[in-house]
Amino acid sequence: MNAQRIIDYKNGSYELGGGVVDPLPEDAPFYVKDYYDYYKTKRGYHKRSLNSNGGWNKTSALSFINMPILAYSSEIRSAVLVMHGEKAHSCYFSKDAFKSLKGENKELLIIPDAVHTDLYDRKDIIPFDKLEDFFKKNFAAK
Repeated sequence: MNAQRIIDYKNGSYELGGGVVDPLPEDAPFYVKDYYDYYKTKRGYHKRSLNSNGGWNKTSALSFINMPILAYSSEIRSAVLVMHGEKAHSCYFSKDAFKSLKGENKELLIIPDAVHTDLYDRKDIIPFDKLEDFFKKNFAAK
């Protein structure tokens, strides 16, 4: 990644890593099909969306290389609601992150049959009542 940073500096611009693949290969993994269904269709495409188009800078993740993500999550005292789609390829991350949280004001909410992008815009499955209850219970003025 550092070699790419030098190239980017010399070029005066950042090289992009590529957005969601298009056309979609028939043998694409499920999560790629899921992203394609959102970012490459009318449902979620936007001309300025990195995922819909050229993707993120190749060096975007460099700042995280020495960061132990979630290293201090066990120190969070405020309420936390972790919500994820049951069929999302990344659901394991929320489940693992939730395990490190401490306290009685933490909740893991897995949405049945939902994939990763369903929670972006599927108003029919996003549990707005549950979100409202959680925020009222944990963050309402007392």
